[in-house]
Amino acid sequence: MAEKDQEFLEYVVGAIVDSPDDIVINRTVDERGVLLELTVSPDDMGKIIGKAGATAKAIRTLLRVMGAKHDARFNLKIIEPEGEDRPAVAPSDTQQPEVDTSIDNVSSKAREGLEDLDIDI
Repeated sequence: MAEKDQEFLEYVVGAIVDSPDDIVINRTVDERGVLLELTVSPDDMGKIIGKAGATAKAIRTLLRVMGAKHDARFNLKIIEPEGEDRPAVAPSDTQQPEVDTSIDNVSSKAREGLEDLDIDI
């Protein structure tokens, strides 16, 4: 029989994903608490993680609240589907364009901006 925390996680995740039959939760207990490993369909991975990880953070918060109620510690690990490659970012894409920060350049840019305001400088 599944534990209450496992049933709770399955209920919450099942309400979010399109393929609730693909949800797999492995539960292990160690000295640090209960570890719940969540696997979902690759198509549902984005829904579970959410924008900037907000959904995953919210699920972890709910588990933390449940843990506080039951005097336990629950940890959630979201397992990424095997064979799924994350898009690689080319090193040239991560470099910022070089900006001239010399005092003369910054001053001239500031004057250009002030000229539009009809202010005498």
